[in-house]
Amino acid sequence: MLHNKTYTKPFVALTIVLLLCFFLNISLGSVSIPFTDVFKSLIGSSTTNPSWQYIIQDYRLPKAFTAIIVGSGLGISGLLMQTLFRNPLAGPFVLGITSGASLGVALVIMGASIFSGFFGVFLISKWSLVIAASIGSFLVLLTVLIVSTRVRDTMAILIIGLMFGSITTAVVSVLSYFSSMEQLQQYIFWGFGSLGNLSWQELAIMFMIYCLGILLSIASVKALNTLLLGENYAKSLGLNIQKSRLLIIVTTSLLAGTITAFAGPIAFIGLAIPHITRQIFITSNHKILLPAVFLLGAIIMLICDCIAQLPASDYTLPINAITSLIGAPVVIWLLVRKRKMLF
Repeated sequence: MLHNKTYTKPFVALTIVLLLCFFLNISLGSVSIPFTDVFKSLIGSSTTNPSWQYIIQDYRLPKAFTAIIVGSGLGISGLLMQTLFRNPLAGPFVLGITSGASLGVALVIMGASIFSGFFGVFLISKWSLVIAASIGSFLVLLTVLIVSTRVRDTMAILIIGLMFGSITTAVVSVLSYFSSMEQLQQYIFWGFGSLGNLSWQELAIMFMIYCLGILLSIASVKALNTLLLGENYAKSLGLNIQKSRLLIIVTTSLLAGTITAFAGPIAFIGLAIPHITRQIFITSNHKILLPAVFLLGAIIMLICDCIAQLPASDYTLPINAITSLIGAPVVIWLLVRKRKMLF
């Protein structure tokens, strides 16, 4: 339970670290801004240079909030999938959510060279990326769920998810063959992932869907803890397995699909954050894991974004590459050090 004193200090420490990382993230960038002016901007005061106010309010703040949403959302969606399938390799990417979202985006960006007329106009509309990615991720995962009703083995379900990922990759390859160089470049850059391309309006829409996903994940806590005991035992306790499974999958598709639509396919976070959290908190109770994954996912995403910005440099590295380069060795080190995977 959260009121247990054992977990009070770690949560307080993580909250402080999150606030520090948030402030550090806003302070770093190609334009050097003094910490005092960053603080003034955050509390609503005027900065020494008016242009600094614009940079902080219209670029760095949305980017920092996006990092928090992406890190916490993908971490929670990974936790839900790993618990549902009771497999440490489960996650949005493995089960095809990200692949489905990528296919939707590919249809939007590269479909204009194949489709024409009214449909082609729709494909390049303002919010088509969000709609296409969300629908693509949900349909792929829903298909995996339907297949899973006939396949009882968990590893078989994961393999089926990987196969759907291969199918979507093949379709994207066909679309790429018929696309122009500009369309291919646009899709490749989307695949790098980005946290800094969202306006306040886009961030607001992303945040609303994200909040819905968070509320659904909180509503799933009891079912998640019960599923850890096994489906047969969960049924004996009165848990509706099909209803709980559908709720968890809808929650995951909302979080992972929406985040992928706005920020691109971000690697590592959904798979690794739950493992890091379990190793730190030494528990499988989702009343503890859910808020802990939220905090750790946000912190690590902010740190990765700070590294990607290359302080005092005009260049920004792809966030997708940083999350993997920094995160994967950390997970390997934790697992080797503990020598036991909590699940």
